[in-house]
Amino acid sequence: MRLRKPIGALIATLLAACLAIGGCAALDLGGSPYLNLPPQTFVGADAVPPYGGSPQVQLNGNEPAFTAEELARAGRGCFEDYGPLDSFGRCTGALACVGEPTMPARGEEREPINEVRPSGWRKGSYDFVEGGSLYNRCHLVAWMLGAENANQRNLITGTRYLNTQGMLPLEQAIARYIDDTGNTVLMRVTPDFREGELLARGVRMEAQSVEDVGAGISFDVYCYNVQPGVGIDYATGEHWLDEGAAGSKGAALPEAGLAGRQTYGGSGQASAEGPSAGSSEPAGRGADGEQARSYVLNTRSRKFHDPSCTGLASMAVANRSEVTAVRSELLAQGYEPCGTCKP
Repeated sequence: MRLRKPIGALIATLLAACLAIGGCAALDLGGSPYLNLPPQTFVGADAVPPYGGSPQVQLNGNEPAFTAEELARAGRGCFEDYGPLDSFGRCTGALACVGEPTMPARGEEREPINEVRPSGWRKGSYDFVEGGSLYNRCHLVAWMLGAENANQRNLITGTRYLNTQGMLPLEQAIARYIDDTGNTVLMRVTPDFREGELLARGVRMEAQSVEDVGAGISFDVYCYNVQPGVGIDYATGEHWLDEGAAGSKGAALPEAGLAGRQTYGGSGQASAEGPSAGSSEPAGRGADGEQARSYVLNTRSRKFHDPSCTGLASMAVANRSEVTAVRSELLAQGYEPCGTCKP
């Protein structure tokens, strides 16, 4: 039996600390002890501003827009609903009440998803993108929460940036909350497809913890489907090295040094599948010449390990991700080195 941390006591401690330092305005937790969200907020998904450097923005005062019927259904137990693909083959969204009953069993391994080709999928890699490959197959409801892996109604084409910087912190917050409390969370994920475009501009993620009526988890956040340094045609999914964009200190792989609006993945264009997570191929060098190497990430604890680390034996498969990356990039993404192997 897993021990549960008393969420009420944790919240009370945080509130007491808040008052002690002179008011709640001094302690911004994004409405939850599990999240630290950017402070800006916009009204309605149609008011989302252009990407400005942050992977996420808040919507509607960070208040999810669940109906009374949806909340009542969540109160009766866990469920997962995935919308049908539309006429363009695009995902339409997911509504789920997640908790221990929906999460993968300890030791359960993920199924391969390489055969699923979401709308807008194009191959291509860049040496400044973590792992090399620009696009990931992004789950609307993360596998760590819903155990739905190779479900084409649950997978969209998303940049590595969307996957790891935009969506993953929110997914991990929900998973930590469930682990700590045993409670459930109602969540909705809606991809933002414009007109006939095959690639989503972003995803809207809403979530609210059920048993404590949002005291533990409550957010309404838009995550941008962008990749700094890469230009993207959302109508087709084609992409190119954009030297004028922030973060573009690098080159497309394997044709190093390409500049301007060279596209990849389109008809008649050169295309190469770059190293994916877990590949032993080098992903390039950091800005200071640091060589990429293999690491094992714990996506829940946000620590990275040497592949020979003795602590890996006790790591849950669901939390394990093998990557080839530059150490400084992992640190910049918020990962910390393991204290045992000190990679």
